Amino acid sequence: MQEAKAIARTVRIAPRKVRLVVDLIRGKQVGEAVAILRHTPKAASPVVEKVLKSAVANAEHNYDLDVNNLVISKVFVDEGPTLKRFRPRAQGRASAINKRTSHITIVVSEKKEG
Repeated sequence: MQEAKAIARTVRIAPRKVRLVVDLIRGKQVGEAVAILRHTPKAASPVVEKVLKSAVANAEHNYDLDVNNLVISKVFVDEGPTLKRFRPRAQGRASAINKRTSHITIVVSEKKEG
């Protein structure tokens, strides 16, 4: 079975937040997934949509797959490098703030007929 994928690396959104969005579209048809992402008011939605469109474009251009039959077969979010920052606190202390990043991977494949 032919599949195409796209990966967005080091996206400046925490993986937990991206996973909430990604779970909504797992296993869906591409058109339906785009519609869901358009109507999901989360910061990760436009980023995930961009990766999805890239995966679809890869499928069409590199593997000559039919866009209308594409289904999201795999989608997952891994943790990227964490940017460590410090915030001043009371009485001369400092506390760490972790600005987390994500690697978003979307794999699309043609669904089996019948």
